[in-house]
Amino acid sequence: MVARLRRGGRRLRRAADPIRIPPAASPDDQWQRVVLNRTVGAYIDSLDPSSLSAAEISGDTHASRPWRKYTSLMYPEFDICAPVEQPERYDVVICEQVLEHVVDPSAAAANLRELCVPGGRVIVSTPFLIRLHELPDYGMGDYWRFTPRGIRTLLERGGLEVESVGTWGNRDCVIAELDRWSAYRWWHSLRNEEELPVQIWAFAKNPG
Repeated sequence: MVARLRRGGRRLRRAADPIRIPPAASPDDQWQRVVLNRTVGAYIDSLDPSSLSAAEISGDTHASRPWRKYTSLMYPEFDICAPVEQPERYDVVICEQVLEHVVDPSAAAANLRELCVPGGRVIVSTPFLIRLHELPDYGMGDYWRFTPRGIRTLLERGGLEVESVGTWGNRDCVIAELDRWSAYRWWHSLRNEEELPVQIWAFAKNPG
């Protein structure tokens, strides 16, 4: 009897999942990225982007910000693990949700510094407690997960001076992301459980 009730409860929860945990229409709509996006956005605003050049690897999430100059370097066409051949350097280099997909994260971290002018800033984010998400259509495997200590160590060994590392996550979001990229709704908690990070980010500086 108890077993049947449990199975029935699980079926009801499954049936309600598309309403309780709706799928996200875009990365900007994802529950797991709400706090990350707010924190990164506030950090960029604090730098006065109108006076800065920026390169984003990979994608164009921050293209609409009022940069002095903006470049999108699309990985894997732009191989962040290979020696940097282009002459241009940038005041801000943004690398979000990429390092888990690269074969050689140590080389990638060193190249983030190489792309950045002396005194420039590097912004990195990467998931942690999240399911595998290979992207074969884009030639992207899923290789790594980094703890807060791990991302700090990776960037420091790449020659960067890490200013801060942040994390966000909670058990409800971890569970929600098991089956789908969940959209954020008002009933979803944004409380942070430090032992259950879903997203990890770091702000660093090229000491020159």
